[in-house]
Amino acid sequence: MTDSLGTILTAMVTPFDADLAVDHSKLAALAEHLIASGSDGLVVAGTTGESPTLSDAEKTAMFRTVVEAVGDRVPIVAGTGSNDTAHSIALTRLAERCGVDAVLVVTPYYNKPPERGLLAHFRAVAAATSLPLVVYNIPGRSVVNLSPEALATLGEVDNIVAVKQANPDLGELRKLRELSDLGIYAGNDDMLLDVLKMGGLGGICVASHLVGPRLAEMARLVRAGDEAAAESLDQSLRPLYKTLFLTANPILVKEALNLLGHEVGGLRLPLLPATPEESAVVAGELRRLDVLS
Repeated sequence: MTDSLGTILTAMVTPFDADLAVDHSKLAALAEHLIASGSDGLVVAGTTGESPTLSDAEKTAMFRTVVEAVGDRVPIVAGTGSNDTAHSIALTRLAERCGVDAVLVVTPYYNKPPERGLLAHFRAVAAATSLPLVVYNIPGRSVVNLSPEALATLGEVDNIVAVKQANPDLGELRKLRELSDLGIYAGNDDMLLDVLKMGGLGGICVASHLVGPRLAEMARLVRAGDEAAAESLDQSLRPLYKTLFLTANPILVKEALNLLGHEVGGLRLPLLPATPEESAVVAGELRRLDVLS
């Protein structure tokens, strides 16, 4: 088990310019903003970063930009997973050469491999790098689920250090805690409090783009033994968690950042910018939280 990757890691959006090219100056500026606002780790080119529409060359350039901007201050985790094991290995090796601190590898999607195929996939990627590897279990996107038993088996691999668990079944997380000391990160913002209360490492979050200090405070409260205050804070943030996922992520967190003046640009097809109605809901929620004046 490790806590070296941080407690509140933000799964960064990817800023685009007017031509939908990666805007590296805005990417570096966003990284600076996030670590000044409660994030003690950053994930680059994950789902929230629109990884399906980024090329490997774009991803590696982004890894370098964020490492150069803030890599001396917080851990940088590179999203290197795909549904092709050979591709995941190749991108993981590229990421390691860029100087990142760890990799996040998603459960292979679309192929629907059997569990023994999933185990072989993660073992192969882990064997190809000296970096710590965080497994990303997200059955809502990948269809297949890594069982607690499978995750415990993967936890026996030396450099598989944690799971980003986006399966909201808390019973499975409790089972994993019984079977293994594999580190656990909440993969959904609304799971963060529960993961912290069961001794997990923290969360790989979306809402931390907007309320990072509050999420960091929630973690501090839980670890200080003040679960009642942490639960009150979590309840105040639940409408935001829900709002950000009224449509496909990262449409609405990008809209929120643009409303707040961070100028992260639009989205690549097949994703589209927020509708006026969606933007109004986001703005209302930001005002409720006194984030937007």
